[in-house]
Amino acid sequence: MSSLGLLLLLLLLAPPLWSSSLPPLDTPEGKATIAGLILSALERATSFLKKRLPEINLDGAVGFRVLEVQLNGVQKAWAQDPQLQPPNSRAGKLAQKLALLLHRSISYLKLSDPQYLTEFQPTIQPGFWKLPHVWTHTNASMVYPTLEPQEFSEEQSDLCLVQLLGTSTDSSQPCRLSDFCRTLMTKPGCSGYCLSHQLLFFLSARMKGCTNGLFRQSQHYMNLFCANMMDLNQRAEAIGYAYPSRDVFMENIMLCGIGGFSDFYKLRWLEAILSWQKPQEGCFGMPDAEDEELSKVIQHQQHYLRRVKRREKQFADGCSSHNTAMAVGALGGFLYVLAQYPAANRELQQATMTTSTATQVDGSIPATPGT
Repeated sequence: MSSLGLLLLLLLLAPPLWSSSLPPLDTPEGKATIAGLILSALERATSFLKKRLPEINLDGAVGFRVLEVQLNGVQKAWAQDPQLQPPNSRAGKLAQKLALLLHRSISYLKLSDPQYLTEFQPTIQPGFWKLPHVWTHTNASMVYPTLEPQEFSEEQSDLCLVQLLGTSTDSSQPCRLSDFCRTLMTKPGCSGYCLSHQLLFFLSARMKGCTNGLFRQSQHYMNLFCANMMDLNQRAEAIGYAYPSRDVFMENIMLCGIGGFSDFYKLRWLEAILSWQKPQEGCFGMPDAEDEELSKVIQHQQHYLRRVKRREKQFADGCSSHNTAMAVGALGGFLYVLAQYPAANRELQQATMTTSTATQVDGSIPATPGT
C-alpha cells in the first residue's frame, strides 16, 4: 500500500475531532469527578509499578518521580478546599506509596543498569523536578514550515544530557555545553523524539539552575520546541492517535506541561489517554487487538516514528515501561493543572486568570499562576 493510501486509511479509521464528553470544570462536582477519574488511573498504574518494580527501567522510574512531584503539588493546592478533601487524601496516599517504591527501585536499577543509573540518577532523585507556577501558551507562528529528515540518536542525546548533568566519569561540573551539543540541541526542523529530547535538554538545564551562555535563551528554545510539539500532537490527533504516535504524544504533554504550557492540557486529550490504559494490568502499551489493515499501518508508521530505545522495556503482555511512564507524567500534569483551576466563581476567575476565564474553545484547561 502506498504512503498516501496508508494515510487515507488512518484518516478513515480516525474518530472525528469531537470535544470531550468529560464534565465541565466550572463546578466543584465537575472538578471532583475528573480528579477521581485521573486518580483511579494513576492508582492502577502504581499497582503495575509495584508488581513490576524489579523490571522497570530508569526511564520508567523518571515518569513516576515526576508524578510524585505533581501529586505533592496537588496536595498543596487542595489543602484548604473542604470539598476536595477526598481526592486530596487519595493523592497524598499515592504520593507516599510512590516515594517508597521509587526508593526501592534504585537498588534494582543498580543491578540491572549501573552505568545508566550513575549517569541519570539526578533525574530520579527527590527535588530534581520542579513544577511550573507561571503558565503560558504555545505560539503557532513558531512552527517549522518544513521538517528536516533525520535519524534520532539516543546515544548522542544521552551524551549531551550527561554533560549537562555533570555525571560523566571525569566528575565534571554541571551545565557544561560542548559545541557539538550546542548544535545538536538547537538544530531546527526536528520532530518526534529528536524534538522532545531537545526540550528535555533545556528543561534539565532549568532544573539544574543553568543560566549562563546558551542557557540564557532557554525560554526561547522551550517556546520554539513546544510550539512544534503542539503541532505534532495535533497531527497525531488528526490521524486518530495511531499507536506508534501515542508514546511521543504523551511525552510531549508531560514535558511541555512541566515547561508551563497549559494548552497541552486539553480535556479531549485527557479522555484519549485514559482510554489507552489496560484495565487489568494498569499499564500503557500495545493495544490488545488490531485489525489486519491497521496493523500494516502501524508497521509502516514505526519505520518513521521508531525511537532507538536501547533500554526500553516491553513486557510480554504488551505493557511498555516508557509508555506507562509518559502516561503517568502526563496524567499527573492534568491533575496538577486541574488543582490550580479557579473555583466556580466567574468574578474570581476574571480576577485571577491570566489567559482565559473558562475552559478554552479547544478544550484546554487554563491555569492560574502559582504563588
